[in-house]
Amino acid sequence: MVLLEQVSRRLGPGVLFSCEKFHALPGSRTALWGPSGCGKSTMLNLITGLLRPDSGTIRIDNEDITPLSESRMDAFRGERMGFVFQTFNLLPPFSALQNVLLGMRFSDAIPEKEWKDQALTMLERVGLERRLQSKPGTLSVGERQRVAIARALVNKPRLIVADEPTGSLDPKTATSVMSLLLELCEEEKVTLLLVTHDRGIAEQLPDLFDCTGLAREDES
Repeated sequence: MVLLEQVSRRLGPGVLFSCEKFHALPGSRTALWGPSGCGKSTMLNLITGLLRPDSGTIRIDNEDITPLSESRMDAFRGERMGFVFQTFNLLPPFSALQNVLLGMRFSDAIPEKEWKDQALTMLERVGLERRLQSKPGTLSVGERQRVAIARALVNKPRLIVADEPTGSLDPKTATSVMSLLLELCEEEKVTLLLVTHDRGIAEQLPDLFDCTGLAREDES
């Protein structure tokens, strides 16, 4: 599902990101773990096409994304990927339902006439059937992240990318959100890549990839 081979990217004067090989199988759930500055966020940005490698190959869902144009890469993300962020990235003026519906505009996976039913179903699955019309400012942080998870999964992506999804949550809420995310990804047979600096969070996933040292001083 995700394959990096001999990938390198210069990050600045004297700093090089280098990953010899990373492989995540379809339906797997992998933590990209390591301390701040180790290269895990750079790796995530390369996998999602937000950064382009200077060399090497990145394949997502059997497609080499390295030669894709910016417009094709944008479309590819909309078609194949869902995103969960630490800061939720919800639009404050819109309700929970509207935020999920807006996310559906970036993919052709679901016919437009089915958008509302699909959004309602996903919000019910994350336990927010009574908060459909609530705006983000009236939701708890845990509820906001549940909306974000629903938005990420509603288009039936092949890959979910979660960047520190529990970083803004208290420990009890973080445990609940993590359990929900892992359960839904398993049910939907979606590949999950989760970035975290928290070893305890990382160890909740079946697979762990240590990103320590991916970004380092360039000795060449």
